[in-house]
Amino acid sequence: MAAGGRRRRPLRYQSLAALVEDSQWPFLFLVSDFSYGADDYDGEGNEEQKGPPEGSETMPYIDESPTMSPQLSARSQGGGDSISPTPPEGLAPGVEAGKGLEMRKLVLSGFLASEEIYINQLEALLLPMKPLKATATTSQPVLTIQQIETIFYKIQDIYEIHKEFYDNLCPKVQQWDSQVTMGHLFQKLASQLGVYKAFVDNYKVALETAEKCSQSNNQFQKISEELKVKGPKDSKDSHTSVTMEALLYKPIDRVTRSTLVLHDLLKHTPVDHPDYPLLQDALRISQNFLSSINEDIDPRRTAVTTPKGETRQLVKDGFLVEVSEGSRKLRHVFLFTDVLLCAKLKKTSVGKHQQYDCKWYIPLADLVFPSPEESEASPHVHPFPDHELEDMKMKISALKSEIQKEKANKAQSRAIERLKKKMFENEFLLLLNSPTIPFRIHNRNGKSYLFLLSSDYERSEWREAIQKLQKKDLQAFVLSSVELQVLTGSCFKLRTVHNIPVTSNKDDDESPGLYGFLHVIVHSAKGFKQSANLYCTLEVDSFGYFVSKAKTRVFRDTTEPKWDEEFEIELEGSQSLRILCYEKCYDKTKVNKDNNEIVDKIMGKGQIQLDPQTVETKNWHTDVIEMNGIKVEFSMKFTSRDMSLKRTPSKKQTGVFGVKISVVTKRERSKVPYIVRQCVEEVEKRGIEEVGIYRISGVATDIQALKAVFDANNKDILLMLSDMDINAIAGTLKLYFRELPEPLLTDRLYPAFMEGIALSDPAAKENCMMHLLRSLPDPNLITFLFLLEHLKRVAEKEPVNKMSLHNLATVFGPTLLRPSEVESKAHLTSAADIWSHDVMAQVQVLLYYLQHPPISFAELKRNTLYFSTDV
Repeated sequence: MAAGGRRRRPLRYQSLAALVEDSQWPFLFLVSDFSYGADDYDGEGNEEQKGPPEGSETMPYIDESPTMSPQLSARSQGGGDSISPTPPEGLAPGVEAGKGLEMRKLVLSGFLASEEIYINQLEALLLPMKPLKATATTSQPVLTIQQIETIFYKIQDIYEIHKEFYDNLCPKVQQWDSQVTMGHLFQKLASQLGVYKAFVDNYKVALETAEKCSQSNNQFQKISEELKVKGPKDSKDSHTSVTMEALLYKPIDRVTRSTLVLHDLLKHTPVDHPDYPLLQDALRISQNFLSSINEDIDPRRTAVTTPKGETRQLVKDGFLVEVSEGSRKLRHVFLFTDVLLCAKLKKTSVGKHQQYDCKWYIPLADLVFPSPEESEASPHVHPFPDHELEDMKMKISALKSEIQKEKANKAQSRAIERLKKKMFENEFLLLLNSPTIPFRIHNRNGKSYLFLLSSDYERSEWREAIQKLQKKDLQAFVLSSVELQVLTGSCFKLRTVHNIPVTSNKDDDESPGLYGFLHVIVHSAKGFKQSANLYCTLEVDSFGYFVSKAKTRVFRDTTEPKWDEEFEIELEGSQSLRILCYEKCYDKTKVNKDNNEIVDKIMGKGQIQLDPQTVETKNWHTDVIEMNGIKVEFSMKFTSRDMSLKRTPSKKQTGVFGVKISVVTKRERSKVPYIVRQCVEEVEKRGIEEVGIYRISGVATDIQALKAVFDANNKDILLMLSDMDINAIAGTLKLYFRELPEPLLTDRLYPAFMEGIALSDPAAKENCMMHLLRSLPDPNLITFLFLLEHLKRVAEKEPVNKMSLHNLATVFGPTLLRPSEVESKAHLTSAADIWSHDVMAQVQVLLYYLQHPPISFAELKRNTLYFSTDV
């Protein structure tokens, strides 16, 4: 398990051959069992899963970490100068040779230390082999000779190869000299890699034999559960206890290591060094070897044998929402090497073994992706109203807070479990009803199937995985009922995704995510092979699914776009940031009939974890994300929600930003500030049909430029507005309201708005909410009513711009109505509390007025209805 007891999430996988080419180290992490249950899904019962060796699954997952030796992986933690892990290939002329040779020593020292550990592990595995063999010929054998040879197959050979290699390499590293040569040692090691092929071929049988022997023989079970591994020479721990199953896994883990070290050594070896050609030859042998067995040890693939003896491997699986018979169903989809299978978990009685029920399957030879213009319009599925989705979020947030309070009060576990069950039900419904992006697949001999996904990222992942498999010579087939039963039966054991992606399935010690604002600058991109019209989108996760938050401008006809655009993205418990790079399509014939949008081509995609320790600093953190050979450079920094609540009044009274609205309207002799009127006019003129208007972030530098122009009351304001990207204008309007010294609906009335919206009697609520509007200062009230009518006009275009009243309330509610700093500090303890107690209520207040029939300032002031002055 990862440090601190947290489960690490799988990153994108790739083949070992590609891994070696990219020069990346393998690291392992535990994929644990989870439980889920709702609607089509039941709990997984109480049966304990037979897990893989400690720290791994049957085969390793690959973590895409930069290449470096173990010595270098902890470099410069204190923030001093660090050695770059990836100097130029082969130390071309001009590169400092001394530094390269020093790097060689560091790489070799790290590798030597790991070799010592590996040899100790092999020794521990071999230790019981001799006494077991000795008893095999007695009247009371622990294991038969056949069983011993199967379990320990090739271990002795592997040990001798690595012991000889270590004994020869160790003195060369300890007595380091700049001219030392060790290429011949790696060349010899590479030539002996064939023994690993035999080990890999036997690995599964060895594990099964060891497990059967443990079950049938208590003596062997005791031996296999606690093998003693010697610690390294410099270690304080003399021995550690490891299971035989875990040790048998070590050669699988080790098989890529020497190849990756060769790659690193070549990077730091001058071309004219005697070792260079020897290392090149060793790397070529190793890469060829890895390619030949790649199918056997690819971390994504676990095999199942069909009744006919064929090998079929699981490549990818996950939860997708399928549109079936006009309604949404959560399915578990399994992609094997030659077939796509859609399943659901059968409902079974408690204690019974869980099984999947196959809904349908398509042989990959018969699977096609209809182009947007070829696909038929999807069957009508009633979209879930935005306000209901937001209500679910509100309930989830409130339940989270209740669970935390119950835990703090050390309540009974039954009460907490009841709350968790309610939270799961709401999260499950949200997961089921939030996806909108269509992903259609078709069986050339039959019907089409439609999935709805929350992100283009997932759609691209599934499409690419299927298309990669389809490049092979696949044959069409029909599964018999027995074959289908065997295949479906294997899904429970083979699956890699065990849990529905909802927060109620997370451990208590897992990060709750970040709440606040993530500032991201998308700088540039490299690696495109030909000129194209390019742009990027940014996505973050929220409530178990991903939401698109920002989009750069299209950089036309280039291979090296330089956007340098900054965005401010609101985070709601987010843990990941995704960047997707697209080629813009201007062909209007390529319209997706499911959502009437032109389909742009994904050029690359990547995802990074938002580590609180990395991003929660005042400084910008610059990084590069690699995607299909494309490198996108970006920077980011994070502002927590409590920091974002702080309003700093402007010291100057000449501008409009940070100045009281009454001061601005009096100076301008206007009822509504000029900045509000002009931004609204421009949005209504050319942005009212823009998809995601007010939700998609504008470029921060453009917004700051507009802010400066409005503050200076520049004559060129109108000209600048007409040329500016519409999302920047929308962003300027939001920024104006956010930077007011106090929110538009005022600090004084904030508690009353919170209590008024919570009233359950409609008449009382109406009376109260209208009274509160009357209580606002005239400039605030008139501006609010002006904005209200504008937002209603924007929502009328929802079929085109995808912005409902609820979406708009979600964007503007927390901007127009916020607690004062004193108020927020008094009753809030965490970022999650801020979200659940404040933001949702702020959204509800604005939504109340947006859904209200037109409100006239004059009528509001004339109205003489009786109302209570006590809210």
